[in-house]
Amino acid sequence: MTVHDKVIKIIAEQGLLDVGDVSQTATLQDLGIDSLAVVESIFAIEEEFNINVPFNANLPENSDFDISSVSSIVKSVENLVAEQS
Repeated sequence: MTVHDKVIKIIAEQGLLDVGDVSQTATLQDLGIDSLAVVESIFAIEEEFNINVPFNANLPENSDFDISSVSSIVKSVENLVAEQS
């Protein structure tokens, strides 16, 4: 399973969605994912990939981790995983 597939699966699980409902262009808000599910998704991503995600739940707009769309989350995770190797 690729990084992309794993991130989509995590977002779907935390948002209580089917994987097929999570499109690359969707925002988390479009998917109906609330702030708690965002934080839970970040924790799950950190655990799955053994990485530290630079995300501030109190000030998400000031975080170095782009959560503006599903594709930006996938790209950010891919970059963090690549940096770790």
